[in-house]
Amino acid sequence: MGTIYSTEIAEFCLEGRFIDFVIKDGYKLKGLKLETSEGECYVKLAKHLRIAFDWRLPKGTWLQVVGTKKYDVKKDEFTLKAERVMAARSDLGRSTNSTALQEPPASNDVKAKPAKTKQTILVCQKSDCWKRGGKGVCQAFEAALSDRGLEDQVTIKGTGCMKNCKAGPNIVMPDKTRYSRIQASQVSTLMDKHFADQREDKQTSNLEELAINISDFNEVSAKISAI
Repeated sequence: MGTIYSTEIAEFCLEGRFIDFVIKDGYKLKGLKLETSEGECYVKLAKHLRIAFDWRLPKGTWLQVVGTKKYDVKKDEFTLKAERVMAARSDLGRSTNSTALQEPPASNDVKAKPAKTKQTILVCQKSDCWKRGGKGVCQAFEAALSDRGLEDQVTIKGTGCMKNCKAGPNIVMPDKTRYSRIQASQVSTLMDKHFADQREDKQTSNLEELAINISDFNEVSAKISAI
């Protein structure tokens, strides 16, 4: 009778600094490399995380990862799979000998205030779309958001296949409008079409703030003149 090997499964929660993404076939996101108190480790991302993960994550960011760990008796090693990835708590006062693997946080932990919901531009990052200019389209959107001051209102996310490979690059705007064969040179036009109102609102807000500041200055000036 052959030897029977078992695989033990348990939950884990760890914190570490983000080192880099682990990519397969040149474009498929598979997981993250983290530096923890126990050294460098690889964490595989669950499928739902790979589809929606923000590729702009800065290196060195402290992350908290929650998921399942499997211990393979035959290989004598752990495999970590992330189900949730979030910003870690402040590392001020962090002990250098703290344990990297620990129990998941209790459900009564203080929860952070939810961030303001951003609108999302979806960009297919499968190979066909990427080869047809998808990467350039992503970069053009990032530049356009920065130029218009909309980084805090709109985010860009890569997705899996949109089932229209021959017509790539494929994108979906926040209002669910879908575009195919988009080129980087067309991004500025799309931004003006879909986000003109937000840009005008922001400019109006800036003008109102400037008007308030001028009003305050005039009021102070008037008081000084009256003295």
